[in-house]
Amino acid sequence: MRGRTVTRLATAGLAAVLVVLTGFALWAASSTHRAARQADRLSGLSDAYQQARFAVAQEVSGERKYRLEPGPEVRARYQQAAASLLAALNVVRQRGDQGDRVLAARVEAQHTRFLDATGRLFAAVDAGDSRRVLAIDSGQTEPVFAAIETQVNDAADAHHAQALAGLRALRRQETSVLVATPCAFAAGLVLLAMFWSIVVGYQRRTERQAAQNQHQALHDALTGLPNRTLLRDRTAQAIRQADRELTPAALLLLDLDRFKDVNDTLGHHHGDQLLTLVGERLRATLRDVDTVARLGGDEFAVLLPRIAAAEGATAAAEKLQAALEEPFLLDGLTLEVEASIGVVTYPDHGSDPDELLQRADIAMYAAKETHAGFVLFDPALDQHSPRRLTLLGELRHAIENQELVLHYQPKMDAHTGQILGVEALVRWQHPTHGLLPPDEFIPLAERTGLIAPLTHDVLDQALRQCQAWQRAGHELPVAVNISARRLLDLAFPDEVAGLLARWEVPARLLVVEITESTIMADPAHALEILGRLNQMGVQVSIDDFGTGYSSMAYLKTLPVHELKVDRSFVSHMTSNASDAVIVRSTVDLGRNLGLRVVAEGVEDPATWQQLDALGCDAIQGYHVSRPVPPDDLTTWLQQYRATPNPQRQH
Repeated sequence: MRGRTVTRLATAGLAAVLVVLTGFALWAASSTHRAARQADRLSGLSDAYQQARFAVAQEVSGERKYRLEPGPEVRARYQQAAASLLAALNVVRQRGDQGDRVLAARVEAQHTRFLDATGRLFAAVDAGDSRRVLAIDSGQTEPVFAAIETQVNDAADAHHAQALAGLRALRRQETSVLVATPCAFAAGLVLLAMFWSIVVGYQRRTERQAAQNQHQALHDALTGLPNRTLLRDRTAQAIRQADRELTPAALLLLDLDRFKDVNDTLGHHHGDQLLTLVGERLRATLRDVDTVARLGGDEFAVLLPRIAAAEGATAAAEKLQAALEEPFLLDGLTLEVEASIGVVTYPDHGSDPDELLQRADIAMYAAKETHAGFVLFDPALDQHSPRRLTLLGELRHAIENQELVLHYQPKMDAHTGQILGVEALVRWQHPTHGLLPPDEFIPLAERTGLIAPLTHDVLDQALRQCQAWQRAGHELPVAVNISARRLLDLAFPDEVAGLLARWEVPARLLVVEITESTIMADPAHALEILGRLNQMGVQVSIDDFGTGYSSMAYLKTLPVHELKVDRSFVSHMTSNASDAVIVRSTVDLGRNLGLRVVAEGVEDPATWQQLDALGCDAIQGYHVSRPVPPDDLTTWLQQYRATPNPQRQH
């Protein structure tokens, strides 16, 4: 600690010396520059006064010569002298101070009178009227000229003296700087050398510390294993080695099953102990050339360079599974651990570290979903495009990196035009593909355990925005779509309660939207979950009503507050009689059951008008507003509510 303090003081001293030397150099340059500018100004001003003095003398000489030898050449020289005087006075005004400008103005006014008198004198000379010439000269030109000459000569003498003083001051300044500069820099160099020796000594110690810090930056703090950064670097090295030696490499992604239960039941201390023991056992199972890395949480990766074939990778996965089957002992407790492993090989399954890791992620989730233990990546794992395979591997990181964003679409009272609430619709702001709609990634999330963190993130964002709107004066119920997995999760109501409490949002402002098929997947569990949400005050809406096969017996017992007529019927109801009948029947059913009925997919005034006539409670669709980001919806609400008595557009 003492050495660090001394080094900091030395560094501060070093910086102080540099600042002082820099300040001295700037002072020397600045003061010399100021003295030079002052000397230059005074010299230029003196030259201007000397030019004025010479011009006055030339002017009076021309005037006198014209009386003796009148002619155009003499008159031209006289006019040239007069112009030279005016130019000199203009320079005096520009370079001089207030006193100089006053003097220049006064001399210029006198000179104007002198020119007028001289003009009359020249006219008398041209007329041969010698008596008038003498009268003008003695009474007008001579007195004015004398005044001009006296003022100009006095000023020229004074400014000449000032110019000489300025030059002497400049020479003194240059001499002072010349003497002070080597002294200051010699003292500065001595101090710099002293402080520098202290800093260099400390730098040598910190280099050793930096090497230790670099190790920490590339290794997991808990287990000491390589982290994601080092794994990526070693994977790139393994790829280059595989290309040189024409031997494949493999990457395994391993995720512990039910690790969350260990943390929740025994606490994070035991969870950390378990992770450390798992890392040690994985490391002991593999070759020295293999790499075991911890990527975060309960996720590990294994890099196998120079394997014989893909069979070697699967054999390693089996070996790792067998190693983990032996129970772990934690403070007298025996824990059994299972893992899901995704396996990829280079070059079969990817060309770079990121692609290999993404596809190992896909295979690992397939292993988790099928309880297969381990799965070797195969494009057949996903029946869709390779792009969707990649998206599945990226989705979990998208949730962690907050790439999911919500757009909001308003619901409007079909009769009054009043805004009743909004529906939150999730989008993925993908760094490469741009804004992705939910149908490109929600099915992927539902196939894996990602639907739980995804739903949590959507609810969290929606309630946070609901609170912001409420504080801004917009009390808007927010509807969120919930999947079957979440609806059948007994912990889901507690999760909702926690988020409502976190954002201090009344439960009545949250609407949970579920589909008919979601309810019918397990009606008993659905009734229990919905009942708990209803007791909290959360509203429940059945989305896409009419497209599933719901039972009226269940429908009348469920704590439901709203039915949403599917857009597939609403969008064609003005042109298709069958769709119109379905919509009318649904509206009648909802009203008879005491439910609010919302029509989705309203895209024109005619549809709105017909729904209003049927007694539909609310509408939603592009005719009201497209789904928009929260800031855009806030602006839309302000504009909509600022309009007195908003007119319905039908």
